[in-house]
Amino acid sequence: MSLPANEKPGARIVVPVALEGRSYDIHIGRHQLCEAAELVARLAPGAKAALVTDESVAGLHAPALETCLHQAGIAVTRIEIPPGEASKSYARFVALCDALLAAKIERNDLVIAFGGGVVGDLTGFAASVLRRGVRFVQMPTTLLSQVDSSVGGKTGINSSHGKNLIGAFHQPALVIADTALLDTLSEREFKAGYAEVVKYGLINDPAFFDWCEVNWSRIIAGGPERDHAVAVSCRAKAAIVARDEREEGDRALLNLGHTFAHALERLTGYDASRLVHGEAVSIGLALAFRFSQRLGLCSGQDAVRVSAHLDAIGLPSRLRQVPGGTGSADEIVAAMAQDKKVKRGVLTFILARGIGKSFIAPGVAADEVKGFIEAELAAA
Repeated sequence: MSLPANEKPGARIVVPVALEGRSYDIHIGRHQLCEAAELVARLAPGAKAALVTDESVAGLHAPALETCLHQAGIAVTRIEIPPGEASKSYARFVALCDALLAAKIERNDLVIAFGGGVVGDLTGFAASVLRRGVRFVQMPTTLLSQVDSSVGGKTGINSSHGKNLIGAFHQPALVIADTALLDTLSEREFKAGYAEVVKYGLINDPAFFDWCEVNWSRIIAGGPERDHAVAVSCRAKAAIVARDEREEGDRALLNLGHTFAHALERLTGYDASRLVHGEAVSIGLALAFRFSQRLGLCSGQDAVRVSAHLDAIGLPSRLRQVPGGTGSADEIVAAMAQDKKVKRGVLTFILARGIGKSFIAPGVAADEVKGFIEAELAAA
């Protein structure tokens, strides 16, 4: 279970996202800030750039990136937003659009999203509508955003009715994942992002799940295994996006665990002190496999193996692990009813016949879901 021969330690890895007329590359490696600036300059010679970041990332990394951008001949205006899921709101979206207009960002200029998933989702949505669409670059700074939200063009904000219900598909022009930036993440934030890594093994790559079971501590430590995990995740997502850009088919597989996860986030009020997205996904992955087991689709051995791996890393896998609780089974099912995969009021889940054997299950009966959640809450 060693690294592939074509991934030399320290070398930059380039993963293409093949979309007709909108293809772009994902650049993965350590210490890429000045290289990133050069890539941006080649993408848009002479353009201005707005650097959208959150206040936490700004203090750690923005000055270094700005220096590199200036050296590459890019005039840059920094726009900071508060960190956290609360920034994916109508009010913050309007404020960001106004700030971009005040910075005189034009159609031929660039907007750079420099932060985690919140920054990327919000910035991408603003870029999709600003002057009816401007180019943007994703520079994700969290593990979760490097392996998931920065790739594929999903952008958006939250509503009181649920997560990511207002948004647009707007592909980035370039994605640059500097894995050295992950060194400054808290242990909790890094491990939360790992849930989105292991998800790719659970969807359709059992060999990658096997590899993760052996190498997860090295991914956290920051060796070449980290770059490999990011690259495998990005390749997996790029392949699915290329087949189904607008989630009309098997792109929905990427939502494994997310129907449960988004409901839990809504019920905890998007309060990061209680639950961050990756932790909700971790619980959702474990629930998806136990629900599949309950429905007779998946062996108990596989369901236990998934939970055991998440437990070993220190990620939650049970509803009882949500601080402050989750509410009743009725409340959880009601929160799921606003999931984007609901069609004509009927729930669609991503379920599994085993590790690496996930599939889209439309029309899951609400009573089945409620009975399962009641059993999970009773087990707590």
